[in-house]
Amino acid sequence: IVGHLSSLLDIIRTIRDPEKPNTLEELEVVTESCVEVQEIGEDEYLVIIRFTPTVPHCSLATLIGLCLRIKLQRCLPFRHKLEIYISEGTHSTEEDINKQINDKERVAAAMENPNLREIVEQCVTEPD
Repeated sequence: IVGHLSSLLDIIRTIRDPEKPNTLEELEVVTESCVEVQEIGEDEYLVIIRFTPTVPHCSLATLIGLCLRIKLQRCLPFRHKLEIYISEGTHSTEEDINKQINDKERVAAAMENPNLREIVEQCVTEPD
C-alpha cells in the first residue's frame, strides 16, 4: 500500500490549477497526508483523497475535484473505488461539492460539457 500512496501522489501532484500556472502540489491543495488507501477486497482498494482549496469560497473546488477524479480514473493501475472530499472545514459549501464530485452521473454530465472537458484536459495533461 505504501507504494500505492507515493504513486497516487505522483499522479495528482502535477495536476494544474484551473486559474494559476501552478500545480496543486505547489499550491498545497494536495499533500502527502491527503491521500489514504484502504484494502477493500482482493486486489481492490478504496482510495480517499482530501484536498484543500486555496480559499474557503473557492469557486473552482468542484472543478479541482473533477480533475482529481478524471486523472486518477485514467492512471490508477489497480482496481479501486475512489472517494474525493474537501478537507473538513476548508470550504463554505463543502457538503454540496463532496456530493457533486462523488456522484457518477454528475461527473459524467460535467465531462459531456465541451468547455468544462477542455479545462479538465488542460489541467490533467502532463507537461511535456
